[in-house]
This record gives sequence, structure tokens and C-alpha cells, in this order.
Amino acid sequence: MLDVIKWLNTNIVWGIPMLILMLGTGIFLAVRTKGVIFMRFGTVMANTLKTIFKKKETEEHGTITPFQAVCTALAATVGTGNIVGIAIAISVGGPGAIFWMWICAVLGMVTKFCETTLAVAYREKNEKGHYVGGPMYYISKALGWKKTAVVFCLFAVLASFGVGNMVQANAVSGSLDNMFHIPTYVTGIVLAMLVGMVIIGGIRRISSVAEFLVPFMAGMYIIAAAIVLIVNATKIPAALAMIVTDAFTGTSVIGGFAGTTMLYAARIGVARGVFTNEAGLGSAPIAHASADTDHPARQGCWGAFEVFFDTIVMCTVTALVVITSGLWHEEGLNGNAISLAAFQNAIPGGGHIVSIGIALFAFATIIAWYYYAEKALEYIAGFKAVRFYRIFFVIFVFVGCVVEIDIVWELADLFNGLMAIPNLIALIALSTPIVKLTQDFFNDPKTIRPRNTSFDSLLYSKDKK
Repeated sequence: MLDVIKWLNTNIVWGIPMLILMLGTGIFLAVRTKGVIFMRFGTVMANTLKTIFKKKETEEHGTITPFQAVCTALAATVGTGNIVGIAIAISVGGPGAIFWMWICAVLGMVTKFCETTLAVAYREKNEKGHYVGGPMYYISKALGWKKTAVVFCLFAVLASFGVGNMVQANAVSGSLDNMFHIPTYVTGIVLAMLVGMVIIGGIRRISSVAEFLVPFMAGMYIIAAAIVLIVNATKIPAALAMIVTDAFTGTSVIGGFAGTTMLYAARIGVARGVFTNEAGLGSAPIAHASADTDHPARQGCWGAFEVFFDTIVMCTVTALVVITSGLWHEEGLNGNAISLAAFQNAIPGGGHIVSIGIALFAFATIIAWYYYAEKALEYIAGFKAVRFYRIFFVIFVFVGCVVEIDIVWELADLFNGLMAIPNLIALIALSTPIVKLTQDFFNDPKTIRPRNTSFDSLLYSKDKK
């Protein structure tokens, strides 16, 4: 089964067509929006970082603050992919994979801005009065592709068991076993119980937990990584040079390292980039759609910020730690072991900090991905199906802690790719309303619109009934 999944990922799901679709969509949307995310980057930051502590202006039922929305989305993206996934990308694809991850992130900022904007623009209220949205809503409402929307939801539910569940749980059990010798089944039981306690509270409890966890765990990890990089400061210039040169030449054989080509490094870099920041997957917009915001594009700015922080900041820090450690081409070390050893060798107790970080990152990712899948399943089958899914989801948290890691990562890549395809196609098809919403916001970003403002004139053509 592992061989079959690897073949599918290499030749079909994450082959050349996917690279073209993923990067091509980002380029196309960047051109259509005239690169506004980069040209007006100061405006993006002014509507994100400067508003973090802004209080919620309305008390509308079912809404969360824009910061809670981005924390929920970041909880899903800032996970084991930022630590274990980066180590795997470098050990398998070479340092050059990080360069392609940067390219994916730059274009991903545009893609995430666009899909988040659409998610808010086409959102609606469910039976409980909560705002719900995401690719399934703009695919069905704007394009009329209801079957495609259902397909996206099915892929999202399947992806939740891989990228948002077993991969994270596996990383937690592996790191705690390596550093603290805690049996994987014990970790599985405890983690499953904690996840169940949070997800039963819905988006309000999930976003509240994420709002606390994300800043805390990100700050803790960055401080630890900064200390490691200070210790290895003399090696940083060579590491950066290696990332750039190997991106175009591939990595030659070093010790037990098999060597890579430019195309392989690009495939690994893009796959890991999408895994970490989820730009183009359509997952994060499901959380952003619940935000209390006056304009879709204002929340879209949070989407762009999300990718910037997740990949340009967090992943780069991890990559430099791994490369400067020199452990990335050692035989017999998996992603967990490389990350732990890279920190442990530089600072006393560094491995313990990483283990705790991985546990917190993974826990946050699991609860956020549960919400994504819940909304997708709710779209397909209604509220009753969610109750059964919740039970299966918690069970698979335990399963993820005790299964073989290789097949889990391959399954995660497979479902990620399948989930992205319908969303990317929809983004291209809906580029016109994206442009209209973008122009409407950036022409006067300081104006706060009334919460009941209708954007129908920007979303629908005059002949649409």
C-alpha cells in the first residue's frame, strides 16, 4: 500500500501537473490582483498585526474575532509540518527544497488572501445561526458546481484523518517517546481524551483554545530556535547559500544521502510548503468564514499574514536550525529525530523544548482540523452525521499515535493534493469577483463598513437571478 501511495503522490497527485496548477494559480491571481498583497504589504500588516488586541465590536451569535479566526487557522498550519515536516523535506529533497517552499509561500500569500476573501463573501448562516463558509460554499453558490463542492468536502473529511489527525498524533507520540520514554499508547489515550474535551465545545471553544495556544507555543519555539541559531551563527551564511544553489542544481550524494534533482527538490518543497501553510487547500478559509469582519478582503489580509508567519518565519527558522546542525544527511534519522537532535546538540534541554512544542503544535492542529472536517461533513450530511464523525475522529487520534509514520505522511500528501484540486480550479474561475472585492477594499481600507453591507453587486453579474 505504501508503494502504491508513493507512486500516486510522485506521478499524479504531486507530479508536474500539480506543480503547474499550484504555482500557476498563485501567479495568475497575483497578476489579476496586480500584486496588491506585495505592493500594499504595509496595509496588510496594518489590518492584521496592529489589530490583534482589538475588541470585538459586535456580539452577533456564532461569530469569533478576526484574531481568533486566524489563530484557529494558524493552529491548523503551525503544526508538526513546521518542525518535523521541514526536517523531512530537507532530508529527502535536500536544502534546495526550502527555496521552492519559499516560492510556494510567496505565491501562497496571494492564494490564501483570495480564498479567504471568497469564503467570507459567500458565507451563510446555518440552522444554529453560526456563520459557515469555505470552498464548498463559493464553489456551489458562485459557480453552481454542487457536485464539485461535495467532492471537495469528501476530500476534506479524508484529509482530516491524515494531515489533521494521524500525522499530528504520530509526531506527538514519537517525540514524547524519544525524549521522555512515554509509551505511544499512553500518549494516544491522553491525547484522544483532551481532543474530545475541546471539540465538543464547537468553534467557540476551539477558537478560544487556539487564541491562547498559538501565540504561546509560537513564541516559545521561536525563542528556542533563535538561541540555537545564535550558537550556530557562523554556519548561517553557508546554509542560506546551500538553500539557493541546491534549488537549481540538486543535492549531490553526501554520506548516506541519496541525492536529489532540481525537479524532485521542487516537488518536495511545494508539497511540504502546502502542508505547512495550506495555501490553496481551502481548509483555512472555513475558519476565516466565521470571523466578525466588515469586509471579505479585510479578513483576506489575515489569510496572507497567516502564510507569511507560518512559512516565511516559522519554517525558515526551523530550516536554518536543521541545516546548520549538519544532521539532515545522517543515516537512520527520521524527521522527529533530526529536529530533536538539532536543538539538543546546540542547547541543553533543547530536545525537551521541541518535544513540548511538537505536542502543543500538534494538539492545536488536531482541534482546528476537526472543525474543518465538521463543517465539510455538515455541508454534505447535516448535523446528525457530525456526532458519529466526532467519535471516529477521536479514535483515529489514538491510532495515529501507534502506526508507522511513513504511510501516515504519504497519506497526508495524497489527501492534501486531492483536496486542493477543486479549490484551485474554483479560484481561477472566480478571479473576477476576487478582483472586484480586492479593489473595493484597497481603494479605501480605513473605512469600516456596516456589518450588514451587501457585496452582491461585486459578486454577481447583472444577469444572475
